Order: sequence, then structure tokens, then C-alpha cells
Amino acid sequence: MRNISQILVRPLVTEKSHEQLDRHGAYTFVVANDANKIEIAHAIEKQFNVKVKDVRTMRYAGKEKRMGRWVGRKASWKKAVVTLAEGDSIEIFEGV
Repeated sequence: MRNISQILVRPLVTEKSHEQLDRHGAYTFVVANDANKIEIAHAIEKQFNVKVKDVRTMRYAGKEKRMGRWVGRKASWKKAVVTLAEGDSIEIFEGV
């Protein structure tokens, strides 16, 4: 089993993630590209001491960026939307 910090990269705070949090109680995280739903659920449960109800994942391809005549590419990344059991919450998202 990998370390929690290798699976959970950072919380994702956007307008859409706040709307999902308010409406559905769903928290959004950027996770490792090779992490699966089971690993993500275990990492969230261990890190924040909550019960995970559902995990949805999405992969995003890195965008092509230009610097003058040179072309580069941003890194691909993976997002996880985690729904917690009734009554559970994660404090780092409160008041953000």
C-alpha cells in the first residue's frame, strides 16, 4: 500500500467544487494518475477519519502550451470527487 501523500496530491478548490459540496456534500481532490477508487477511498478515510460513500474519478489530458516558437505540454492529471457518509465532513473545506 502506498503512502497517503502519494495518493492525495491536494484538495481542488473551484466554484464548481464548492457548488458540489453545498448541494451534494461531495469533496474534490487532485489525486495520483495511477490511483484507483479503492486506494483513494482508503486514503481519505485514513487521512480525515471519515466514512467514504462513493468515489468518482476523471482523467484530464495536459494542454499544449506555447512559449514563442517552442511548444510544450502541461502534465496530465486525475480528479476524484468523494461523497462522504451522512453526517461526516472534512474541516479543511469549511470556510474556504
